Amino acid sequence: MNSWTNSSISSVKKKSMIEADLHFMRLALDLAKKGLGRTAPNPCVGAVLVRDGNIIGSGYHRNAGTPHAEVNAIADAGGTSACFGATLYVTLEPCNHTGRTPPCSQAVLAAGIRRVVIGMADPNPVAAGGADFLRNQGVIVEIGVLEQECHQLNRPFIKHSTTGLPWVVLKAGMSLDGKISRVRGQGGPITGPESQQRVHELRDQLDAILIGIGTALIDNPALTCRLDNGRDPLRLILDRQLRLPPDAKMLHQQSDAATWIFCENEASVEKQKLLEQAGAIIHRIAVDHNGQLDLKQVLQRICSAGLTSVLVEGGATVHGAFLRAGLADEMQLFLAPYFIGDTGTPLLTGSVPLNLKLMEMTTEKLGEDVLLRGLLRTD
Repeated sequence: MNSWTNSSISSVKKKSMIEADLHFMRLALDLAKKGLGRTAPNPCVGAVLVRDGNIIGSGYHRNAGTPHAEVNAIADAGGTSACFGATLYVTLEPCNHTGRTPPCSQAVLAAGIRRVVIGMADPNPVAAGGADFLRNQGVIVEIGVLEQECHQLNRPFIKHSTTGLPWVVLKAGMSLDGKISRVRGQGGPITGPESQQRVHELRDQLDAILIGIGTALIDNPALTCRLDNGRDPLRLILDRQLRLPPDAKMLHQQSDAATWIFCENEASVEKQKLLEQAGAIIHRIAVDHNGQLDLKQVLQRICSAGLTSVLVEGGATVHGAFLRAGLADEMQLFLAPYFIGDTGTPLLTGSVPLNLKLMEMTTEKLGEDVLLRGLLRTD
């Protein structure tokens, strides 16, 4: 006698569908990650087309202004005629508006796709609505599969869409007693090669890199990404009085990225001309009540250029200023396994809110170092 009931068979089928949805959404997420650092102000999105359990097409969003992930997946499958009855897995809700490209919701409908599985809803009110549009046209739509992972991938896009500010990551290499240099006023690496490799991966994946003038003068850094096929981030220098010398290394190197210098309104016009002749782009910004550059205005200026993420590499004064202003979202600390003592430069200077803490912390071993990551939150 067959012990399988209709309900148990239905339960097995449902479980199998859930497992398939998770599997193919993970593949879509892996594709989406290929666009990190290259899609701003758009999100990173991946898409996979499946029929009868087999992938027939896949794609991801490569650059702003180019076809979106869904359109690339449809093309990879062989065009609209090849997609009839298929299931589309996509990490972000298909857009429902005409921007630099036509609406993806229309492309999905025209391809005859039967079912659409979405990782997360689009937080941008201008582009949202694709899920409802497709449902109203008779397409089966599921939303919220691996939603947290999809959200984590597009934190910069979400913050940019909802606040007009970029996602800010504070990064530092430091000793176990919290020193970012061995001797105050001197540079040099604290961490090992594995950590330095990861930093260059961060530079490749985030839109801009920011340092203060103190770090610029001490280290004379290139602020480039030294990965094969890597992409240099936009370089940002906080230099209230335009102290950066025109012969600074970052202004005289092979790089596709520009160097922006933020200064106060009263900074020297003559210094500005010399720096501009060396290739820098100068932005004059108001100062805050402490006489320092208004960091929120700096971030707003960055966002107005279509950038959604910034890697803040210090130094101590800049770290402290971002934390006091409540403008940092995430911290990545690369901890080297030794102590430095009083000769070293601390991670940050000045006071910070007493209730500021790291949440959702993770750790990762990188050679002899440990990477501590977390989101910055106040209780």
